[in-house]
Amino acid sequence: MHIGSEYSNNACNFTLWAPLVGEVAVHLVDPENKIVPLEKDERGYWHGSVADIKPGTLYYYQLDGETDRADPAANSLPQGVHGAAEIVDHNSFKWNDDQWQGVPLEQMVIYELHVGTFTEEGTFESIIPRLSELRELGVNTIEIMPVAQFPGNRNWGYDGVFPYAVQNSYGGVDGLKKLVDACHKIGMAVVLDVVYNHLGPEGNYLWGYGTYFTEKYKTPWGSAVNFDDAYSDGVRHYFVQNVLYWLEYYHLDGLRLDAVHAIYDFGAKHILAEMAEAVTELEQKKGRQYYLIAESDLNDPRIIRSKEMGGYGIDAQWSDDFHHILHTVVTGEMNGYYEDFGDLEQLAKAYRKGFVYTWDYSNFRHRYHGEDPSDCASSQFVVCAQNHDQIGNRMLGDRLATLISFEALKLTAAALLLAPYVPMLFMGEEYGETAPFLYFVSHSDRDLIEAVRKGRKEEFAAFHEIGGQEAPDPQAEETFEKSRLDWDKYKSGEYQKLWLFHQKLLKMRREIPALASLDRNQLEATVLEPEKVLRIHRYHQDSKVLCWLNFGSETVKIAENIPSGTWKRILDSSEETWRGTGSQLPEKLDGDSNPMMIINPYSVAVYSN
Repeated sequence: MHIGSEYSNNACNFTLWAPLVGEVAVHLVDPENKIVPLEKDERGYWHGSVADIKPGTLYYYQLDGETDRADPAANSLPQGVHGAAEIVDHNSFKWNDDQWQGVPLEQMVIYELHVGTFTEEGTFESIIPRLSELRELGVNTIEIMPVAQFPGNRNWGYDGVFPYAVQNSYGGVDGLKKLVDACHKIGMAVVLDVVYNHLGPEGNYLWGYGTYFTEKYKTPWGSAVNFDDAYSDGVRHYFVQNVLYWLEYYHLDGLRLDAVHAIYDFGAKHILAEMAEAVTELEQKKGRQYYLIAESDLNDPRIIRSKEMGGYGIDAQWSDDFHHILHTVVTGEMNGYYEDFGDLEQLAKAYRKGFVYTWDYSNFRHRYHGEDPSDCASSQFVVCAQNHDQIGNRMLGDRLATLISFEALKLTAAALLLAPYVPMLFMGEEYGETAPFLYFVSHSDRDLIEAVRKGRKEEFAAFHEIGGQEAPDPQAEETFEKSRLDWDKYKSGEYQKLWLFHQKLLKMRREIPALASLDRNQLEATVLEPEKVLRIHRYHQDSKVLCWLNFGSETVKIAENIPSGTWKRILDSSEETWRGTGSQLPEKLDGDSNPMMIINPYSVAVYSN
């Protein structure tokens, strides 16, 4: 059942789920003022149709003859979260991607971006001219941070309050469609970040319907979305239909599901499983593949196991463990949740398993955590060295480029892109962007603004005491402006070399079968102690690759037993080509020999048979 407004042939059908409301009408407010009563069915859905109506017409739902509320499934809110919904004709857009079949998950190279700070203009259409550069780099999938309508025009997107409406300040419905169409034209997939675990505080009129939230559970953002309490059937339908809405109406290739560990559902069929089933049906209907990628801190393989294996059937999930261990070994930071990490052997385990914590004791959590995901495919894990959370939830929004050396940045890139998982870069990471990515909002509620400011200050009180710095004001426009990418950087100096280094690694991933095949069962990861070197051996059929990653600050000499065959050096980050100090490694290695490998600090060397 389609919910919201559905326009076709000069008429519009309206459907609202509101079982506890006694009377509902459509209140047309522009270009004419008109009230059209709706009829309620036995399941609590209100239906009605209006003829002789045009796209662009503004409307509210009028509840119990007195209260005007925007459509919870509004497609467009041109006046913002406190204004009327707009009728949209989705059939009017001319798509050019009829032959598009998507990018297979195991071949994806994902690039996470925030629309507002990716370009100076901060719109969907302003991204399009940059797509060719991303494609040249080796990226074939962009992941867009949430665009569901949020208050004001500056926000990460996780304060969205209308899950069906496209943010007006980014370019709205047609702007997003133009971006997706342009991506498909050059062979690039698009994944959208969506938030089903909570809605933001300002403009959240769903509270007024009395059924969308439950007090049974608490989330970090307040009351939980009602997925298993009384009157949850319409809530489940609302969000399942939202999944299909984005995939069908906007031709998206997949969705990234935010923080599914904060989705509480103890019914016999988990809402994630229901979403996965709906997507499977859509795939059969459309004859192509779509992907659901979960963010979860549970380390629970059930999320990505198939229904037949007792899982939810989600296609992939982020591995926070991979990020955490990589971050700690290159930065040395051990505060907060990083206290569970820091041992290079944990990085080797992440290469072999996908998770570091597979029912191991976590000092940070004071309990055992995770489960072994060995029965899950390597392509079901998305890994990164940086993302919006891990940068933006630092007080000063500092990226790795301001925390570690240029040599360590190259090493980090190699550690990520040589792993047997789906890699994700955060915008600007590819050239070492130094501008911060800060937390920013543009609320209009004074009390809420002060609450957000106070919350950030309290969160970083310890940092203030140590360094004397204050957390940047989230409401200030300057905070947002500071977070914008500087695209002129990557054209020169070390920025350019790092960009080219990423390009080289991505080319290797595509062209060398041992790297292109995402199978951690065809991988050996060994830590050489005390040298702080991670040795990786990956293989697929006749293709073999040997990698040495030195995470130490000293040059090391290692007598290595090289597997049989002739091995050619295909990458060494210490080469002068990459602005290194010069390689001390031989161009070729003979198998069954015992050469002395001299590996420079914070460097990576790769040989192929």
